[in-house]
Amino acid sequence: MSDVQVVIMAGGIGSRLWPLSTPDLPKQFVDVLGVGKTLIQMTVDRFLPVCSINDIWIVTSEHYSDIVREQLPDILTEHILLEPIGRNTAPCIAYACSKIALHHPDAAVVVAPSDAMVLKTDVFTRVIRDAVGFVSESKENRIVTIGIEPTRPETGYGYICADKPEIGKILKVQQFCEKPDLKTAKAYLASGRYFWNAGIFVWKVSTILYELEKHAPQICSVMDELAPYFYTEQEEQKLRELFPTCEKISIDYAVMEKSKNIYVEAEDLGWSDLGTWGSLREYRQNVGTIELHDCKNCFCAIEEGQRLIAVGLNNYIIAVKGGRILVCPLDREQEIKEFV
Repeated sequence: MSDVQVVIMAGGIGSRLWPLSTPDLPKQFVDVLGVGKTLIQMTVDRFLPVCSINDIWIVTSEHYSDIVREQLPDILTEHILLEPIGRNTAPCIAYACSKIALHHPDAAVVVAPSDAMVLKTDVFTRVIRDAVGFVSESKENRIVTIGIEPTRPETGYGYICADKPEIGKILKVQQFCEKPDLKTAKAYLASGRYFWNAGIFVWKVSTILYELEKHAPQICSVMDELAPYFYTEQEEQKLRELFPTCEKISIDYAVMEKSKNIYVEAEDLGWSDLGTWGSLREYRQNVGTIELHDCKNCFCAIEEGQRLIAVGLNNYIIAVKGGRILVCPLDREQEIKEFV
């Protein structure tokens, strides 16, 4: 296999999973599943069949520097990239790939979020290897995004529309779609051509830098100004000075919706973004003592050694962590982020 570098984005704050996820310790650094590993540790483990630990890069906020080093002690120090301020995913990816290009100009790069779950890790490894081979063997500037075969008419995810209703093959992307209403989501599911957007991308490092230069020149001009200081003692200071001037934009809007050579490989990976309490309830292992009396469709998450008793509640989330308590109707959980 060609030179493969993996970039794991770990800058989000996961506000919808408060109080389990907080700005001081967001969900990627929490064992939200109750399995003894945090989500970012599970993400790193998932990529080890694809590349060496020395080829993994973490991009996160400077506020999480110590947490990353504590949870991922085997990641090279120079591969932990610390953003002074969040500017969304396009500047994050531009920074990481600009640094990678200096030492790995011919590399294939996989970019992934740090806070998702993948149950079918063997299938995931095959899909990533397929995508790496597809972009590496071509002289075209190919980009592959990983799609997830939908299992329900989900309104909380963006979708990728492929030109054919096929699973397990690399297909041309026709369009990216915003989060749909329920009627539209049902139509997407029935067509077989629409897949959940997992936010995982595969490209040659030269390809993404070319596409960013073409579609997001302001961000590239900042990186060009920063590049002479890469891997020097002055890099941190210059990053603090220049990075906040980058346009705040996602890679989807900056590149993916504009580029012509976008492909998707869709599979059932046992994937979830674990972005809401509703998505977490199916997978989290209960700890503590939870007693529900005359309750229906309630999800409770408490800490080891705690006891919770609920009586007469229907469709509620109850979560307790570190002295913080959440009580919220399940159908209003999207509002949680407005208050934390």
